Amino acid sequence: MNWEQLLSLKRFGDTTKRLRTEQDETRLGFEVDYDRVIFSSAFRSLQDKTQVIPLSKTDFVHTRLTHSLEVSVVGRSLGRIVGKKIIEKHPHLSATHGYHFNDFGAIVAAAALAHDIGNPPFGHSGEKAIGEYFKNGSGKRFKNQLTPKEYHDLTHFEGNANGFKLLTETKNGNKDGLRLSYATLGAFTKYPKESLPHRPTDEIADKKFGYFQSEKDIFKDVAQELGLIDSGRKEDIHYKRHPLTFLVEAADDICYTIIDFEDGINLGLIDESFALEYLIKLVKNSINTKKYHALTNTESRLSYLRSLAINTLIQDATKVFIENEEAILEGNFHKSLLDKSNYKAQIEDIISLSVEKIYQSQEVIEKEIAGYKIITMLLDTYTQAIENNVNGKLTNYDKLILNSFLKDFETEKKSIYQWLIQLCSRVASLTDGHALRTFEKLSGSKLS
Repeated sequence: MNWEQLLSLKRFGDTTKRLRTEQDETRLGFEVDYDRVIFSSAFRSLQDKTQVIPLSKTDFVHTRLTHSLEVSVVGRSLGRIVGKKIIEKHPHLSATHGYHFNDFGAIVAAAALAHDIGNPPFGHSGEKAIGEYFKNGSGKRFKNQLTPKEYHDLTHFEGNANGFKLLTETKNGNKDGLRLSYATLGAFTKYPKESLPHRPTDEIADKKFGYFQSEKDIFKDVAQELGLIDSGRKEDIHYKRHPLTFLVEAADDICYTIIDFEDGINLGLIDESFALEYLIKLVKNSINTKKYHALTNTESRLSYLRSLAINTLIQDATKVFIENEEAILEGNFHKSLLDKSNYKAQIEDIISLSVEKIYQSQEVIEKEIAGYKIITMLLDTYTQAIENNVNGKLTNYDKLILNSFLKDFETEKKSIYQWLIQLCSRVASLTDGHALRTFEKLSGSKLS
């Protein structure tokens, strides 16, 4: 892969080539991507979506929105640091093509801002609830009407693939929609492959899939424009990652490792003194002990250690990237940057404690169970109404559902797969609170 192609400014629907040298210096092309994401309704919905605790009533706990903003800030720093090194190493990128290190920061920041945009309500349990509905629930009735890949898209519903769907959706031909640059779409796609065949390997990019069958042609266009390396599999579409994806992933890894841990402390799920000890182990090589001991309360000490930990991991991740740039461009780097970190042991200790004390806490589990129930009921009600409408077997109840909750949902000229994946994306777009309120109305427990 080469950076000239990887930094493509092309947008879906473009008929002429966009050049970096033609961009307005006050608002770089890649910065437009950031603006478009942050003003989108899909991004706004993240303000009421689970990061750690579903339906939390506590103000200081992170939502998907605050998490995404923090990830984008870390991602921008990672991109700028790496971009500066790459421009120094490949000066023609600046001299001939007009690229600046800020371009790398802008791409990573925009992709990082959008990294959770496709996640359903109630966290990862929301993904599992959608998948279980089609694998073992009433949705299994559609299996024989779908191709294996289409069915797998549903039974293994993936927030990353839904994110790619939302970011590439268009209306009125190609005129409306976010129309992000292909560079940002490439950096966003952590798993540049389709859902089947699923063959787990040691390559981190094989862990999940990155797009639904409904966006297959769009993804192929993006991959070819960027010059991503085709893995050469005949039976599926499978590419090597865009190099900047590793930085987007690192930004997310850094934030959820440190900041979810901080949420656990603030919620009282992790003992403060115990938590401070874990963080000190991570930053022991850079901590200013005099400054640290001068801080008078746990909150200020925690804030200092959090800031220091994030900076420590940023510097370490960029070092790993630059040292492995050649292997990354060749598609021969198969781990996350933090997997190669000098602080891997300390990171694993923090994550292990977070899993035990936060992600598997009684409060989280109880609300995830409720999330399963809510999503299952919504899918059951909606699929039944749409299916009966398509088959000409509408009941009066179905008409009420279609005229209220699904009044703008289009099924005309759509295959079963197309309307099912669109419906799942619709349910996934709901906030935790909106999903709960809809469930209450459908169940008759709340009428106002």
